[in-house]
Amino acid sequence: MSDAGELVESDTGPGEDENGPPATEVTKWSIRQQIWDHIEKNDLANFPRPVHHRIPNFKNAAAAAEKITALKPFQQARFVKVNPDKPQENVRFLIMEAGKTLLVPTPRLRNGLFNRITPPPGANKQSLRTCATRQGVDKHSIPVGLDDMVKIDLVVCGSVAVSRKGYRIGKGEGFGDMEWAMLVTMGAVTPDTVIVTTVHDCQVIDIPDELVESHDITVDWILTPTEVIQTNCQRPKPLGIIWSKVGAEMLQQIPILRKLREKERTAGKDVQIKAEGEPGEAAKERGMRRQPRGKPRERRTSEKRGTEVAAKPNNQGKQSGGEARRKPPRETDPSLTLWVGKLPGSLRVSSFKDHLRESDVNPHHVIWKGNRGFAFLQFKEADAVDEAVKKLQDLEIMGKKVTVERAKGREDMEARRPMKKADSKPKEKNAD
Repeated sequence: MSDAGELVESDTGPGEDENGPPATEVTKWSIRQQIWDHIEKNDLANFPRPVHHRIPNFKNAAAAAEKITALKPFQQARFVKVNPDKPQENVRFLIMEAGKTLLVPTPRLRNGLFNRITPPPGANKQSLRTCATRQGVDKHSIPVGLDDMVKIDLVVCGSVAVSRKGYRIGKGEGFGDMEWAMLVTMGAVTPDTVIVTTVHDCQVIDIPDELVESHDITVDWILTPTEVIQTNCQRPKPLGIIWSKVGAEMLQQIPILRKLREKERTAGKDVQIKAEGEPGEAAKERGMRRQPRGKPRERRTSEKRGTEVAAKPNNQGKQSGGEARRKPPRETDPSLTLWVGKLPGSLRVSSFKDHLRESDVNPHHVIWKGNRGFAFLQFKEADAVDEAVKKLQDLEIMGKKVTVERAKGREDMEARRPMKKADSKPKEKNAD
């Protein structure tokens, strides 16, 4: 099926726009940047945008997903692992519709390795489609542990770029490769386990052999909106975790990775990790670490710290009648701010933002107070606030319905909390 058709691209491919030819030095990062720029320039993606530093939610992703049902590895599979990204949502639906067991990795691997999705009894197509969304995955999932002895028959992953040889480039954070390595170490997959990816046609490009490293996974099938490509990849898949490529930061972020390391240490294997301070792949390519998406975190000045302290009572956290937590920071406009509460304590801000994107809610800024169970969403227009209230009213995260309210006005807040204002001449004994 590898000769299913010619590669379909727009008039200008990645790196071939009017600004001139691509840079002479080809790296994984330069390829990512060219693909992301090309998709944005030619409007080839759906929400969320921009696609930079993401697995692109390319247009006609559902059409690419439909092609998986014709693959023999899919038809024979019982347990299928799929990444949680938006462009693979229809793949997740098709797996459940076919009566197969769907396994989805936890976001950034911070709360275990993956979950088994369990649709409600008698679920119809619409219910299954809901289960396939990020919200559905959170609501209808059961954690799978190291000792559950799951055997995965097929893996579906997202990609930023792939080649017809089966080489793959992800978004550069290493979690896709690490998931595979951990699954091999657990015995859940073998080097013969088939890997499928779904991408836009423009994401299928030539990737130089020298860019492929020992820890990089390769793909056996590439599905695009117009093609089914069998790569017949000759390069072997990774045989487990290459500890010398694991940094201390990743080891700290992923609890299950620490458990696997101890298991391998006990088995007598070399589990020496990368030296502290040694840069990762993306940092080596660009000479610096990538800045996270969105605006840089504003440095807290002493004046702002004083404002925050003044807003708190001496017990540093108790809030009278639940009102204090609903007050937005002083520099915001309460009329353009929403308070979202009852957030699960283990929820990460990255996962929270994914839920917002799934709900098609796009705040101008998110002020995260997850350790206290809430967040503020700031918008630029009043209409956007009204729409967000409607879209988030039924939002559930980890099986728990959140609370969405308009932020309280400053005057109203101060009237409710007279003793919590800073006072240069405190009248109460404990007002300091």
